Amino acid sequence: MSIIGDPRATPRLPEAVERAAVIDPAAIRHNVRTIASYVHPAKVLVAVKAEGYGHGAVTAARAALEGGADWLGTAHVSEALVLRAAGIEAPILAWLHTRGTDFAAAITEHIDLGISGWEIHHVARAAEALQKPARVHLKIDTGLGRNGCTVEQWPELLSLAAQCQERGLISVEGIFTHLAVADEPDRRETDDQLEVYRHALEVAQEHRIVPDLRHVANTPAAFSRPDAHFDMVRVGVGVYGHSPFADRTAEDLGLRPAMELRTTVANVKQVPTGQGISYGLTHRVDRPTSLALVPLGYADGIPRVAVHAPVWINGRRYQSVGRVAMDQFVVDLEELDTPVQVGDEVVIFGGDSGIEAADWGSAAGTTNYEIITRIGERVPRVVLDSEQAPSAATPQQGSA
Repeated sequence: MSIIGDPRATPRLPEAVERAAVIDPAAIRHNVRTIASYVHPAKVLVAVKAEGYGHGAVTAARAALEGGADWLGTAHVSEALVLRAAGIEAPILAWLHTRGTDFAAAITEHIDLGISGWEIHHVARAAEALQKPARVHLKIDTGLGRNGCTVEQWPELLSLAAQCQERGLISVEGIFTHLAVADEPDRRETDDQLEVYRHALEVAQEHRIVPDLRHVANTPAAFSRPDAHFDMVRVGVGVYGHSPFADRTAEDLGLRPAMELRTTVANVKQVPTGQGISYGLTHRVDRPTSLALVPLGYADGIPRVAVHAPVWINGRRYQSVGRVAMDQFVVDLEELDTPVQVGDEVVIFGGDSGIEAADWGSAAGTTNYEIITRIGERVPRVVLDSEQAPSAATPQQGSA
């Protein structure tokens, strides 16, 4: 579910909305423009997989295209088909397949397909049955060790692709790979991967395969490795306003977070010294204090393992205490006579709180990528475009 409106018209959540991930498409547009300025003249493919990194696939896709994105990317064909059903006609690349992938639907809906090896036979058969060539991008594994054709099998894949192309079954539009450590710019493995990739391009040319789109760079490489830009970059987390680097913030990169996770205080109570908190009683307060109950838990995407994670209540930063439960967690309000009351707004991260998804990532021993993508379906996406004129909030069903 998404609710369309404007933060200037509805600065607080409607009373009927108990919790929400507030999405600002203007931030996505801004971030795409910022990244495009770094990589020009290379094209920009925006990854909207995993429901647009938790922001809503359709919302993210439309905002990205409005910001100047040339392509969209999804992991699965099924994700790309959702975008087509929403009326999005921009080029889309889907690259992670199983034997259950509907290649025929992808070809029919003009969805480009990443090919790592075994898929080429299935794609060719689907194209032959449809009497319509499939648009494909061949993927070489240059060192990440996940998807992609091995260097040893690369000539064989190129030979098969050339044969299929000559028969009119496929059209090789691109050759790509994925980087393993671009978020650590000083590591030499990126240089090694680029060397393997360039050699793979040379071998492809020997097989008379010279596609228009060579693409390698992810978000960190878009910012730090101009030699990896080639014809197109594929960017994800940066589009949503988060830094891929440990030592550079989103603000350092000129990015604006597009998600603010909010709810309201569900309970406030005073407790004595020694009060245990949540399952396992892993935390006990060392003084009389007040506790606030926050109605979000690991079923909503709050990491169960997060320790002393920050929240923002009434202009002040507090910390979580005790284990995160399925539906809730506890915050120590640090004083017995607290001004915090039931119904006061709680910001988990984003907005003007100064708290970033990366702060929760640190508290949980994970990354900002995981924090934003794990927010569950029980949390409505509330789309509030900061560049639009104020308007009344209107509930809408379906993907945000």
